[in-house]
Amino acid sequence: MNLKQSLIENNSIKLNQTATSWEDAIKIGTDMLVASGAIEPRYYDNIISKVKEMGPYIILAPGLAMPHARPEEGVIKTAFALVTLTEPVFFDGEEEGVKVLITLSGSSSDEHMQGIMEITQVLEDEDPDSETGVDLAKILRCQNNEDVYNVIDEALNK
Repeated sequence: MNLKQSLIENNSIKLNQTATSWEDAIKIGTDMLVASGAIEPRYYDNIISKVKEMGPYIILAPGLAMPHARPEEGVIKTAFALVTLTEPVFFDGEEEGVKVLITLSGSSSDEHMQGIMEITQVLEDEDPDSETGVDLAKILRCQNNEDVYNVIDEALNK
């Protein structure tokens, strides 16, 4: 399943949200996927406990997190949810805040890896001098779902 198709089918985009903690920010994304039938509620608990146990392994780049757990920890089907925040949330021990969260529920390790690759392609920074290789401003500028779909289309049709 591709990112855009999943966001449409699962009605799983929430832009300019506020969250008081990284746990709250993750819950926004997982709640959309629970509502769509993509994951079980325990998937959220598994993400939180893993981050507390292993540290913020879900941070892919400064400002970007991809909350996820293992397929057997509550995934019903492969899906994505996109959340942008008006103010960053901070993970324990991290100096850089996170403002974009793309929750992934991968039904297999192959689906999981495909999901990571597609997110990376969509958010790739064309600036060769970019330290992170990620351009979150594209997503943070989005004001509605159509804007998000356009960013995805532009990135995948290069």
